[in-house]
Amino acid sequence: MFPARSRSRLADQMPPSITPEMIPLLRQGRSPMDLDVDDVLEQAGVERRDVTVPGYDGDEIEVTVLRRAGRTGVGPGVYHTHGGGMILGDRFVGLDQIIGWVTDLDAVVVTVEYRLAPEFPDPYPVRDCYAGLVWTGKHAEELGIDPDRLIIAGASAGGGLAAGTALIARDEGGPALAGQVLIYPMLDDRDQTVSTAQIDGVGVWDRVSNVTGWSALLGDRRGTDGVSVYAAPARAADLSGLPPAFIDCGSAEVFRDEDVAYATALWAAGVQAELHVWPGGFHGFDMMAPHSMLAEAMRTARDSWVARAFGV
Repeated sequence: MFPARSRSRLADQMPPSITPEMIPLLRQGRSPMDLDVDDVLEQAGVERRDVTVPGYDGDEIEVTVLRRAGRTGVGPGVYHTHGGGMILGDRFVGLDQIIGWVTDLDAVVVTVEYRLAPEFPDPYPVRDCYAGLVWTGKHAEELGIDPDRLIIAGASAGGGLAAGTALIARDEGGPALAGQVLIYPMLDDRDQTVSTAQIDGVGVWDRVSNVTGWSALLGDRRGTDGVSVYAAPARAADLSGLPPAFIDCGSAEVFRDEDVAYATALWAAGVQAELHVWPGGFHGFDMMAPHSMLAEAMRTARDSWVARAFGV
């Protein structure tokens, strides 16, 4: 599914298969998705404010609030949950995917530093994300967020956490969400789809990496009946009452089939969903090959949906 030249370029950026013993080393190194955050924000005219808020079980976590410099009034809001396979990354991973919503759509972004597995296994990550969403909802007015135009967004593991957080918000009366943007989301721990078998030893975040991430999050519960739908939203039998969803992925990635299945289940539950499967796209290609025609088309479709969700 990957031409030899593409496989070589991807291997230069990130190993196709991540095993548990590689996690500490990967955390120390730089990812091809890393950015110099302050330089990016300064060039975009975006200001940053870091805030300590209550996380899961009352522990402290950090969120960062991003807005256009000099912004006043009330406008749309984005609650962001970053990617990294549940084991890597920080709240600025994926910044380049969302910063245009700040500069072009006048959104305020709140991005959360949830705690990572395996040191903090389920339910810490999704419950940290939900706690940050609750804080955002309570402080919407002072943040300049219209509570009727607050969406949740995340990529990869962050997409799975966004979906899980939306489920908790529905079930526990949390902040109302106007939409959920699930960017190639990590939704299913069971390792049973055709796409997981196809993407094995190739590409970015292959089957081995996926098992590593889910095992770090769930331990011995991975693949068993003891897994919460909030941790693995693909297991949810009832998706009714959820906010409209945008889901995208590549055709050449592990998450393809579970993402398509989740969109199908949302439609079956009467939830509006827009699904894009980009032909030949590998996991994270919009960040690793941002100037390709396919990546530009992917971002355009995603940004258009977000603008409509904001009523812009």
